[in-house]
Amino acid sequence: MVRPGTPTPRQALLLLAFAALAAIAAFMTLGARGNWDFVLPFRGTKVAVMVLVAYSIAVSTVLFQTVTGNRILTPAIMGFDSLYVLIQSCAVFLLGSTNVAMIDHRLRFAGEVAGMVAFSVVLYGTIFSRSRRDLHLLILVGIVFGIFFRSLANFLQRLIDPAEFAFLQDRFFASFNSVESDLLATAALLVAAVSIVAWRIMHSFDVLALGRERSISLGVDHRRMVTIVLVLVAVLVSVSTALVGPITFFGLLVANLAYLAVPSGKHRFVLPAAVLLAVIALVGGQTILERIFAFDTNLRIIIEFLGGIVFISLVVQGKTR
Repeated sequence: MVRPGTPTPRQALLLLAFAALAAIAAFMTLGARGNWDFVLPFRGTKVAVMVLVAYSIAVSTVLFQTVTGNRILTPAIMGFDSLYVLIQSCAVFLLGSTNVAMIDHRLRFAGEVAGMVAFSVVLYGTIFSRSRRDLHLLILVGIVFGIFFRSLANFLQRLIDPAEFAFLQDRFFASFNSVESDLLATAALLVAAVSIVAWRIMHSFDVLALGRERSISLGVDHRRMVTIVLVLVAVLVSVSTALVGPITFFGLLVANLAYLAVPSGKHRFVLPAAVLLAVIALVGGQTILERIFAFDTNLRIIIEFLGGIVFISLVVQGKTR
């Protein structure tokens, strides 16, 4: 029930959509000088990348929290970010930074996405099978694999040349300024395919949020639906990470802001609210970064700082559900 004076879910979404459009308009026009035939495609590509990443991270985090029943978890806990770091470290260790830089970016993108999705499918297929505790076991194994991947990557980084380590560090920080435009179409197709599947099972998300027993009593094949959702989450996270790099706390930040912004637990309101908040944060943050700080800092650092504060706040307040 909506309190008097509180915006309804539709009103909240309209306000967020207006703010997102304002952030995009500000990014496209502020400080723009010279030939618009160059400015519009250049900035338009960056906006498209940020919107695609915002969509992928927001949707994947909300769906992951739905199936786990916990609002302080993100897909990063399954080890995707650590696996991305390990793949980059192995490539530089085995091939050298010069040869890695010469690899076709489309081939590198396909390899990174395929590696992370294959890891998730093997993990889900092996562990998530029978008892009710399998989901908890799955998360625990994901944490252990994440630590293992991170430790192995750190070991390899200590063996490589300092110059190659500096090359490697650039790949660990999410950046929207170095994305190849031809990767955007491929990434968008993958995200669109995931979205179609998610749209077809949208009616099940609210039931899954009620918990395993209630979902089963209401006629939902819980194990099958959770497996589908986890695979969709894996594809979205893999595409986002391979496109711009890992952003650990961003999903946690926008998902919990969406729960606060929309006075409804229904996914048809929470999901678009999380996407719009993610677009506002990324596009608005990048605008401030470029126009005020003149690229003197990295947007990921600001996002991780704010996301870390939100995470600690949620843990202290005990708002895990």
